[in-house]
Amino acid sequence: MGDDAPNGGWELPDVEELLATAVAVRLPMRTRFRGLTWRETMVFAGPAGWGEFGPFVEYDDREAANWLRAGIEAACIGPPPAVRDAVPVNATVPAIPADRVADLLKRYPGAGTAKVKVAEPGQTLDDDVARVAATREVIGRVRVDANGGWSVDEAVTAIRAIGEVEYAEQPCRTVEELAAVRRAVDVPIAADESIRKADDPFRVVAADAADVAVVKVAPLGGMRATLDLAEGLGLRVVVSSALDSAVGIAAGVAAAAALPDLDLACGLGTGSLFTADVGPSFLMRDGVVEPRWFGPGDHLDLDAHAAGQDRQAWWRDRLRRCHRLLEEAASR
Repeated sequence: MGDDAPNGGWELPDVEELLATAVAVRLPMRTRFRGLTWRETMVFAGPAGWGEFGPFVEYDDREAANWLRAGIEAACIGPPPAVRDAVPVNATVPAIPADRVADLLKRYPGAGTAKVKVAEPGQTLDDDVARVAATREVIGRVRVDANGGWSVDEAVTAIRAIGEVEYAEQPCRTVEELAAVRRAVDVPIAADESIRKADDPFRVVAADAADVAVVKVAPLGGMRATLDLAEGLGLRVVVSSALDSAVGIAAGVAAAAALPDLDLACGLGTGSLFTADVGPSFLMRDGVVEPRWFGPGDHLDLDAHAAGQDRQAWWRDRLRRCHRLLEEAASR
């Protein structure tokens, strides 16, 4: 699924075929994450199984169309060939008080790496330092994720205060700011939004702004598009979740299982953030998750989690708009 083939060489299914099985679901979360206590997303079925269409509500249709393309790839084409039967994953620590960290980490048996959210609006650097320290007491290898929440000066100060980490993910918003932080600190820098939300993800490489690429299947347009980009970037790669349901996580795990090289734990253990899911969650065991696919004959628990009729209509309208954008791209 490279840039020269808007739909990766496969025929775009009719929108009515997708809508015939599409259901918007609302999944409850254990802890507020990314400002959310519920995750709304949509799933639909195709000849290869189930796909997910779950762009966050604030994303415009142009950005959301990539998420639809990823869902169609999953439902109509299926996963790429795997080269490994297990994918190492990190524990995820939301922006919770330090005294709650140890209990939360019990949900990640065998985890050798933890990703800690930092730079949360309304919190302080002292909160971040305490949360990271509490995580280190349980899991020694820690990476932090600021989601672009710091300025360059704030990032440099915070990273030095937090201490040694495996890497600092997206400490600032722009590529130029990432490059400035990378020159100023001794820890590796990872790029997430600067890759998946960028018109030109290769600017990160050109600017020498990152050591690690964090890639997410849904916003990048699918498993094969993610693999193509990872190869082109030439950086160490972490495949991460976009707060997906089990259906979306299946695609992320499939992409990670197909990577030629994988030496860092992936951010695909976020199933533990939900109290319920549309299917069996990908829960960590001995620090890994195993690839599996939701095939066309697999039953999902959709009725129990279906969103209200107004939200069904909202998601169906959004899918139609994004499908139209994919049709226009395919016709060029």
